[in-house]
Amino acid sequence: PPTTWRCKSALNTSNGAQKRTPHIDVERPRAQKAIPMASERVERIAVIGAGQMGSGIAQTCATAGYTVALCDLDEARAQAARSRIEAALEKATARGKLSVQAASEALARLQATNLPQALASADLVIEAVTEDPELKQRLFREIDAQLPPGALIASNTSSISITQLAACTHRPEQVIGLHFMNPVPIMKLVEIVLGERTSEETHQRMQLLVQQLGKTAVVSKDRPGFIVNRVLIPLLNEACLTLQEGVASAEDIDAAVRLGLAHPMGPLELADLIGLDTVLAITEVMRTGLHSDKYQAPALLKEKVDAGHLGRKTGEGFYRYDERGTKLGNN
Repeated sequence: PPTTWRCKSALNTSNGAQKRTPHIDVERPRAQKAIPMASERVERIAVIGAGQMGSGIAQTCATAGYTVALCDLDEARAQAARSRIEAALEKATARGKLSVQAASEALARLQATNLPQALASADLVIEAVTEDPELKQRLFREIDAQLPPGALIASNTSSISITQLAACTHRPEQVIGLHFMNPVPIMKLVEIVLGERTSEETHQRMQLLVQQLGKTAVVSKDRPGFIVNRVLIPLLNEACLTLQEGVASAEDIDAAVRLGLAHPMGPLELADLIGLDTVLAITEVMRTGLHSDKYQAPALLKEKVDAGHLGRKTGEGFYRYDERGTKLGNN
């Protein structure tokens, strides 16, 4: 049943700048009405955010047979993302990973559009915008106001509280976390994150969705960083500190982890792939949420973000990259 929630903000002075972080007050009304659920199988998915993760999620859902609306605040960006997805599908057919017919049908199911059109008939919204709590909360309020009553809302957040995001809606039982891994079409894992009020029906429907996408689900309680980033962020931070202290070069740090720990990528390469701004945002959410300096961002990471050296997407991070994202060397 719906509950009235108010989202407030409190000052956070991390990184030397005053920012507002959410604080939740709860008011439980006496009269409660049940919100109807949509049909058992999700058919139409709206993906909000046409960046690297949103594009990958949209491509994966369309390839799996879902009708997908991909949208962004900048509709031209959504159109550009659709073009990138078309190129990715063509590459998959050239490599024999996908038939020409399957790629054509997937593209036909994928539409780049604006937010109102995307929400009008969606059974499920997957939010994949920048890892910013206030931005996500504003978007959740807007989604909730425009989405059909029975539809579900999922966030691809890698660290932000699902319970806090759900509190900005009148459907907290229908809000859940779906944290896909990057690159989405290749990586098999999806973290399902259960908010405090996520219903078991919502949980089971998302388990079915993940299975139909050909991926494997793990379930996490709603704690900062969930499972993957709870383990990963200390590794990335320590690799950055090892480089910052001059212990070894970026290449040797990454080679040591690849060959000595059997990781497919080194931690600095991985940070560049994720985006150093995203890594920094996750560290801040986890440091404040878990009250632990273990997640304190190294100075070198902050310096690179301040300089606009965000990794592959800007052509420069711990390494330099060409326009296709091929690594050229260390930075």
